[in-house]
Amino acid sequence: MSNQNSATDMAMIADDLYLEETFTDRRVGTIRRLTPVDGEGNPDPSRPVEHVGQAQIMTQMGALPLSFPLEGETLAEAAESFAAAAEIAVEQAAKELEELRRQSASSIVVPGAGGQGQGGGGFGGLQLP
Repeated sequence: MSNQNSATDMAMIADDLYLEETFTDRRVGTIRRLTPVDGEGNPDPSRPVEHVGQAQIMTQMGALPLSFPLEGETLAEAAESFAAAAEIAVEQAAKELEELRRQSASSIVVPGAGGQGQGGGGFGGLQLP
């Protein structure tokens, strides 16, 4: 694998920079306001300000971070849209987790492929020490 490819993928584009500010109610989450700036850090009025909501839900495996776009041109409008956008993000995350569970439960088990019958001390496809 070439280091040149990964360096190219990591390049920042000066014409696509944003000033990031974080706001929180210290209760349900945060709002990130992304203000477009030019390569000198000056506001770039040719691009819109974006708002992104962030929250966490607890799962059996721990906290799952959620990030979702917010509607509204002002911070107050973004805050008003937070609850509805968070609900959609939670629903999408629940669907994705259920799909992962379904895929995991329907994994094909091949007899003799690393199981205990092979003397490997394994369980299914896992090898135990």
